[in-house]
Amino acid sequence: MTELAREDAVERVERLVDAVESRALPVPVREVWVTGDLALGLDPVERVDVYLTKDLLFGRDGDREAEFVEAYGIEGVGKTVDADWAAQFPEHLRANPGGHAAPEKCLAAHLVDDDEPIHLEVCNASFEDNVTQRLAGARARDDYEQLLDPRGVCLWIDGERSGEAFRKLRAGEFVFPTLSDALAMLGMDDDEAATAAAALESYRERQEGASVRGDVV
Repeated sequence: MTELAREDAVERVERLVDAVESRALPVPVREVWVTGDLALGLDPVERVDVYLTKDLLFGRDGDREAEFVEAYGIEGVGKTVDADWAAQFPEHLRANPGGHAAPEKCLAAHLVDDDEPIHLEVCNASFEDNVTQRLAGARARDDYEQLLDPRGVCLWIDGERSGEAFRKLRAGEFVFPTLSDALAMLGMDDDEAATAAAALESYRERQEGASVRGDVV
């Protein structure tokens, strides 16, 4: 597995935030968080885990959809991803298995190179809200791989970058409990928390290169 020195990982996340601040994106982004190894202060960092809160477009430029269907065979441009962005960055346009533009895949293609050890979680809900939503869903389905690691650091929100958060991230000053303890604080008993933590860590270890997972709450 490719590893990044901690300083390099922080610099890479700073460049990702720079790209978000440019606003040339398939969908607007409201929050950028990091979780996992980078938030925990590890060095080197095996994998950079980033959470993005995005907005929904709701068909803002739906009248332009036909031009992208004709050119790229992808539906939904102008409805789920920005048409001006797609015209400027057609190489980053991605579709789901049904042939519709997939915002999370487009964001990943725009922000991350395929061979980078970076995982993006993309959702319309804020990180803190989605931690509890995904926890409830994972427990209901007995699928702990769908959990979000609740130990997150907010680096950018609604156009404001947290210089202090970046400083503490670079210095490794954030203090978090173990993953199982963090899950127990959210209401799991100790045995379930240990099982869930092992499942989530196993999921992370199986990922290679850039990866993305999106959901809508």
